[in-house]
Amino acid sequence: MNTEPSRCPVLVLGMGNLLLEDEGLGIRALELLQQRYEFPAGVELLDGGTTGMGLLDDMSRREHLLVLDACQTGDPPGTLVRLAGDEVPVYFDMRISPHQLGLSDVLATLELSGEKPADVIVLGLVPQSLEMSLELSGLIAEQLDTLVGAAVTELERLGYPVESGGS
Repeated sequence: MNTEPSRCPVLVLGMGNLLLEDEGLGIRALELLQQRYEFPAGVELLDGGTTGMGLLDDMSRREHLLVLDACQTGDPPGTLVRLAGDEVPVYFDMRISPHQLGLSDVLATLELSGEKPADVIVLGLVPQSLEMSLELSGLIAEQLDTLVGAAVTELERLGYPVESGGS
């Protein structure tokens, strides 16, 4: 008898530190998704903050993991970044904060246990500033809708169309 609770196949995970200006953009994008859209059954949204290994259970046994985060790629600030497949481990080599190392550890642990999501995608923006501030920089605040739109497009590509009119 399987007593394990049913698991949504898709996890949208917002990552970041809200105290470090653009480092919090993954959380801000997740908040906008929750405010603007209704999600079909099978999609779960989660504020991962800077949790790292604490996300092990939340990320296990998913079909798709969509991570929203600041991505330091060397591109100009505000550039939309999409990484998937073999590109995702490279993302963790370019980390801009300690939580990304923790997320790398979680994915490695899930792979060893056979519970890693089959599809891991990272969507983000290149940050402009990581100074102490509760607000996003002007450039990143202007580009946040682009990231939210990319997340909606990605969910639709996965077969999970969202509708306008969230909570």
